[in-house]
Amino acid sequence: MAVLVALGAFLMTLAGGWTAQRVTDRRHLVLGLAGGLMLGVVGLDLLPEALEAAGHEVFGVPAALLLFVGGFLLAHLVERLLAARSAAHGAAEHTHRTPEVGLTAAAAMVGHSAMDGVAIGAAFQVGGGMGAAVALAVIAHDFADGFNTYTITSLYGNARRKALGMLAADAAAPILGAASTLFFTIPEPLLGGYLGLFGGALLYLAAAEILPEAHHEHPARSTLLCTVAGVAFIWLVVGLAG
Repeated sequence: MAVLVALGAFLMTLAGGWTAQRVTDRRHLVLGLAGGLMLGVVGLDLLPEALEAAGHEVFGVPAALLLFVGGFLLAHLVERLLAARSAAHGAAEHTHRTPEVGLTAAAAMVGHSAMDGVAIGAAFQVGGGMGAAVALAVIAHDFADGFNTYTITSLYGNARRKALGMLAADAAAPILGAASTLFFTIPEPLLGGYLGLFGGALLYLAAAEILPEAHHEHPARSTLLCTVAGVAFIWLVVGLAG
């Protein structure tokens, strides 16, 4: 049952990526929406789940929050290192976009989608009702995952072929993750720590890269409305799943 449900996540991810590539003539709106979706996923979905799963504290601070900050700093460090390496190899001075950053971020989202599949499988092991609730949340926000995976990969200058490849990997990941639960399970504290770390990295990409790029190219109210709509969509998904 978990694997069959994950097929729904597969199709929803592909639908999100298809939407992202079909609206290239409104790139600022795509980026604004992607930034809002990422912000909503982090603040309304990933971080609350991380705090609940990894509830213990380290020197007075929840471990999930420490890993959240660590993920933000790690994403910043990786981008700076890749940008410095690109500059050292004679990259064009007028651009600060390095394809490796886009591929790294997309790979992280593929890993997150695999964990979504694991979450579906684990929830069905608990019970049918729990499995259905988790599946609803995963399938609904996998549209945002597919949308963001394609957008992030292409934003950093990667060829369309690579963006589609990462989208395909992101779509297949929930199925593989759900299938893996037939053989093992992940301890809840470890899962919570992962969600915190990934949430910090995703927030960095949204706040430092995606949203500034969207408003730099086309600082219109429509771009801001798309960002707000992205956050509101994730809020709706989380509310329905709850």
